[in-house]
Amino acid sequence: MSADSATCADRPEGAAYALVPAAYVVLRRGDGPGEVLLQLRQGTGYLDGHWACGAAGHVEAGESVVQAAVREAREELGVELSPDSLRPLCGMHRSGGTGLAVDERADFFFEAREWAGEPALQEADRAADLRWYALDALPEPVVPHERLVLEHLLRGTLPAVLAVGFEPADARPVVHSAPVADHPVGGSA
Repeated sequence: MSADSATCADRPEGAAYALVPAAYVVLRRGDGPGEVLLQLRQGTGYLDGHWACGAAGHVEAGESVVQAAVREAREELGVELSPDSLRPLCGMHRSGGTGLAVDERADFFFEAREWAGEPALQEADRAADLRWYALDALPEPVVPHERLVLEHLLRGTLPAVLAVGFEPADARPVVHSAPVADHPVGGSA
């Protein structure tokens, strides 16, 4: 049985719980709420036709989530980020509710307001468009868990940790928060 098709119930007793880690980069410009860079997904097999963070992707074996964020910005947008320019926004523990290991996620969202280069689509087979949108005027549709982060960001209510998909059948997201320090990734606690 592959890891993708194994359910949490198929895990041997005492086996580690598996999560798929991903890094998301929210490029922002302007004062106040400003604008965020979004790409229109296509050809990915997951929520194609939805707008999403300008750069995002799975953490690869042997790299940190910060290294993944820098790599994804380079690969998807053609921009260079310094790890010190990344500001942690929140972590999200997300479940697709299927019981499949592939649907259990740990997402890490970062904001960047400084980068080198002009953002441009680098993977035309995976994104149909790339545009700046006012944070208070997002397009439709946006990938739901990413919209949740962007809406909290706009309201100034973004918690350090969000837990999504663990709710009962009433489909209301359960949001747990913890205090967050306001410092860049490379800063001290």
